[in-house]
Parts: sequence; C-alpha cells; structure tokens
Amino acid sequence: MENEKTTKKNLLYFPLGTVGRDAVYSLINSYLLTFVLFTHSLTGAQIAAITGIMIAARVFDALNDPVMGNIIERTRSKYGKFKPWLAAGGLSTSVVIYLLFNVRLEGWRFVWFFGLMYFAFSITYTMSDISYWGMIPALGSDADARNQFTSRATLFAGIGGVLASILIPMFTAGSMAIGGSTAVAYGRIALIVGILAPLFILFTLFGVREHRETSIENKPKEKFSLKQVFHIIAQNDQLVWVAVIFLIQQVGNGLIGGGLGSAYIYFIFGYDGGLYSLFTTVGMSATAVLMICYPAISRRIRRKKLMRIMLEISVTGYALMIASLIVSGNGMGKFVPLMVGYMLSNFGQYCFYLIMMISIMNTVEYNEYRFGTRQEGIITSLRPFITKMASAFIVALTSGAYLIFGVTGYTNRISELEQQCA
Repeated sequence: MENEKTTKKNLLYFPLGTVGRDAVYSLINSYLLTFVLFTHSLTGAQIAAITGIMIAARVFDALNDPVMGNIIERTRSKYGKFKPWLAAGGLSTSVVIYLLFNVRLEGWRFVWFFGLMYFAFSITYTMSDISYWGMIPALGSDADARNQFTSRATLFAGIGGVLASILIPMFTAGSMAIGGSTAVAYGRIALIVGILAPLFILFTLFGVREHRETSIENKPKEKFSLKQVFHIIAQNDQLVWVAVIFLIQQVGNGLIGGGLGSAYIYFIFGYDGGLYSLFTTVGMSATAVLMICYPAISRRIRRKKLMRIMLEISVTGYALMIASLIVSGNGMGKFVPLMVGYMLSNFGQYCFYLIMMISIMNTVEYNEYRFGTRQEGIITSLRPFITKMASAFIVALTSGAYLIFGVTGYTNRISELEQQCA
C-alpha cells in the first residue's frame, strides 16, 4: 500500500521536473543557430568557426555523458546519487543560457565568447540530464512501471519542448517580436526560461522518493576510468544494437527541426514567427496523443510490430513533405501538405524514440543478469550520448548546407536590419 502511494506521488512529481529543462533544451538545440545567424553579421570564417565549436562541444558533451553517468554512479550522499547533480546542473544551466543570449558582442569576440558559453552549457546541462533520466530505474523495476515513468516524463518533456517551440518563434520574429527585435526577444526569453527551469526541478527534488537499496548505496566506490565506462557499454550486446539504430533515427529525424525547417519556412512563406509556430504546433500535435496513450498501446501491440507501423506512417509523412516541395508558389496549397506531412512523420518518429528510450533502460536488468551489476547511471547516460552525437551531425549538415547554398548571405542582411531595430 505504501509502495503504491509512493509510486502515484512519483508519477506526479517526477515528470513535472523536466518541463523547464526541456524548454531550455529546445531553446538551445532548435533556436540557437537561428539566433546567431539572425542577430549577428558574420563572415564565412566566423560561421565555420561557430559550426566547429558546436560540433566539437556536442562530441565532447556526448563523451562526457558516460563520464557523468559514472560519477553519478559513485556519488554517495544523504540525498541519494541523483538529486545533488540535478540541482547543481539546473541552476548553473540557467546562468549560462542567460549570459549566452544577453551579452552583446560582435565579430571574433562573439565567436570566442560563444565557444566558452557553449562548452559550459554542455557540462552543466549534462549534470541535470543524466541525473534526471538515470533516476527512472530507481523508481520502478517492472516493465509496466518503467513504461509509465518514461512515457509520462516524455509527455511533460514534450510539453516543455512544444511550448518553447510554439512561443519562441512567435515572439522572436516578425511583428510580435518582444522588444521590437530578435536580439532583445531572445534575451528576455532566456531570462524567463532560466527562471522557470529550476522552479520545475524543485518538484522532483522535494516530491520524488527513490527506492534505494542500502547495500548498493554503501558499496565502496570503485576507481573510475573512461575505458571502463566504454567497456561496460560495449559488453552489453543488446545495448550496442539499440544504440546504433537510435543514432541513425535521431540524425534523420532531427534535420527538419535542426535549422533547415525554420530557414525554409522563413524564406519561402515570409519572415513571420507566427507561421513557423503554426507549422510546429500542428506538426507536434499528434505526438501529444501518443505521449498519453503509449502505455496502453504498448500493452496491446508488441514493440517490433509497433515500430513497423510507425515506420509506415513516417514514410507517408516524408513522401507528403517531398510532394509539397514540387508545388509552385508560397500559398496554403504548398504550406498545408508540408505541415501535415511533418505531423505524420513526427508522430511515427516520436513513437520510435519512445521505444528506443525504454529499450535502453531495459538493458539495466540484462546487464545485471549477465554481469551482476546494474550500472544504471552509465547505461541511461547512453540516451543523451546518442542524442548529442546525432545533434553534432545535424549541425554539420545544416551549417554546411547554409554555406554551400549561400543562405548566410540572406541571414546577414536580416541581422543588419535586426540590429537597426535593436
């Protein structure tokens, strides 16, 4: 009875903790490059340097994930091994994003400052991200409970991310831009998000109770080595195959929201953030249903069959998007099929993402069965590791496309006008 009461409480307070965190992640992952290009006049060399910084930081971030997972695994405190890092990471991330969007510099001075802040974000956000998702195996051991925690946390993460995806473009470009310019708007949004994120984390810090095993908590700390971390991951064959599939899926799915999509909407249909907000809202609307219904769906349809169904839906969506590119002009006859296609593809890909997340977490017990240790922190760190490695590829492909096709010439003209407005 007590365990049931604790589980219900955890199912409420644990997901709330990620709403603000994922708004932060959406701000950085989806809109940072847009902010840089639309508010700074940069040479080709400076854009290439910023691209190199983003790629290097994301690769570093990805490599840092299993390291952070190992550090969490060895943490011993009266608050457990997850909550201290969740609190420290949440607060420090807010400071970093405020500085990143509010310090006004130009040219190479901006490039150096950007590099410092971007690497700092990689470190601070990893603290909170690994500790947050690593907590799930400590909240429930059976598959159904883990499905509930994962899907509900993903639902609330999606709420934070979707709200950010809707509101950020709406209030940063066009007539509704806060303060009359993109630079001012992003600075104020960073301040708001930086305040809200730690407030939401408080729900998890003070409302969630973990199932701690005293014998495990009191084990002597093992010596750390990066080689050991990768050995733990490599020896788990189920984990390795899931990771390969997950990486390919993340790269393919992330290109639309990683910068190419926003640039296309702004250039073809007009420099108006409200239109891109509509594209994002409709595109992600179907995923809200999936977030709520996934536990029930997963109990009725086996994962392999569900993945095949979602693949077919995604392919249909991508085909519709490609067909919309053939339509001439920039009216609703071109915009609507593009938007509906994005909704279908995003629906299928998001279910795939959920299945991959749960599959990674389920290898904790497989690791315990094969090798006698759970290694929750290290194994769950693989999800953000893959996501960040994929984002490095996405940045490289997006920025490369911008430079090859001369997109930066248009964004520099936009940034000059935005600076005049500011």
